[in-house]
Amino acid sequence: MQEKIYINYTNDLHSNFEQWPRVATYFKQARAKHMQDEETHWIVDIGDHVDRVHPISEAFMGKANVELMNTIAYDVATIGNNEGITLSHEDLYHLYDRASFDVTCANLESLTGDMPHWLNMYTVRTSDSGVRVAMIGMTAPFNDYYHLLQWHIASPYEKLQAYVPKIKAEADIIILLSHLGLNEDQEIARRFPDIDVIIGGHTHHLLRTGELVNNTLLTAAGKHCAFVGDVILTWDHKRKKLINKEAYTTDITHLPLDQQTVVQLNDWEEKAIHKLNQTIVQLDEPIEIKWFQHTEIMQLLTDTVCDWTKADCAMLNAGLLLDDIPAGKVSYGTVHRICPHPINPCVVPLNGRQLMEVVRQSLAKSFVELKLKGFGFRGEVIGQMIFSGLNVVTETHENGEVYVKDVHMDGKPLQPDIIYQVAVPDMFTFGRLLPEVARSEEKHYFLPEFLRDLLVVTLEKNFDKKNSL
Repeated sequence: MQEKIYINYTNDLHSNFEQWPRVATYFKQARAKHMQDEETHWIVDIGDHVDRVHPISEAFMGKANVELMNTIAYDVATIGNNEGITLSHEDLYHLYDRASFDVTCANLESLTGDMPHWLNMYTVRTSDSGVRVAMIGMTAPFNDYYHLLQWHIASPYEKLQAYVPKIKAEADIIILLSHLGLNEDQEIARRFPDIDVIIGGHTHHLLRTGELVNNTLLTAAGKHCAFVGDVILTWDHKRKKLINKEAYTTDITHLPLDQQTVVQLNDWEEKAIHKLNQTIVQLDEPIEIKWFQHTEIMQLLTDTVCDWTKADCAMLNAGLLLDDIPAGKVSYGTVHRICPHPINPCVVPLNGRQLMEVVRQSLAKSFVELKLKGFGFRGEVIGQMIFSGLNVVTETHENGEVYVKDVHMDGKPLQPDIIYQVAVPDMFTFGRLLPEVARSEEKHYFLPEFLRDLLVVTLEKNFDKKNSL
């Protein structure tokens, strides 16, 4: 006798709730079919379901996301870096208190010694005919952030080395729910042949029909739930072994919206707007935002970041602020809409030679006009770089390129071998946007404050009518 076991999954929704009603449609239809056919069926999520770019996630610190997952009746989930490092310790500790599904993340450890009650190292599900399927979650080790929030992410390899033999004794099939990224998934498949399937995420890779590495099947469904994933496992009861495994992803962007979910989202959004509606300041005139020009608000925000971090200088890109701030009462919801990025301030040490190169790179036309998605940035383009603590002397060529003639600090030219503490948005510490910043071996992140929190400080200090009386 052979039995098929079906697993539907999502990864990296990033609170893209415009797509969520289609996810609900797909999963409700799938569940109805599997129940009718009396087939074992589970729904799992691979993390980064939460993203504080959306007001619902911002207002309720991810707990509304969990309620939405409860409604669809998820069975198992792991956490991504957006759950892990964009929430305070307390908010993550209580994020899944009301989850009706299991949460597994074997490499999450609390530095306070007090672990959340909902956290499982792994979970074992049993099919109707008794096949035991173990699911173990892992998340990416951004410990420069996690340690500031009193968490630690252990090496996934060390944890798998410890747990896989134990799980193999308890289960027939092993599935890794991996928010580690494609490269790590491939390496784990090479090192741990006892893992049957790796359902992945984090790097937003899309494997339409899976990828086989050794004997491990890898799958992932891109980002924002434009696709959802299906894994089909075939177990042979007579031979007592897994004889086939398949993985598919389905484009669901054409599916109708589940109206019950639309109503639920509208209700959450109304609650979020009400919750975020507290007034921060009242403006007599609107504050103008320009991505490619120097503005007063960007200068003041950059000054605030420099003061807040106690750095020698600071630099922020004008594309961080997405829209004008209207006159009248300005609420936290307005600030969130204008600066939605989960980006923290960060200070890196650079010598004068490196800092001069960073300034030059940041003012290049190709850099200023770069359209960017990722590294926490939720805007359109990087925009003009604004400086605090630095006097940057430039000329503009006929082709629009900016030439940096000189850079001074405190009236003195930058000294090539002197180390300066430079505050930047943490987005520049990843990838190759500003290589000198990304390569810095020392990075001091400031958590849990996002840049929008410092925008609030800037508005209260410089624009609040009460403070001007």
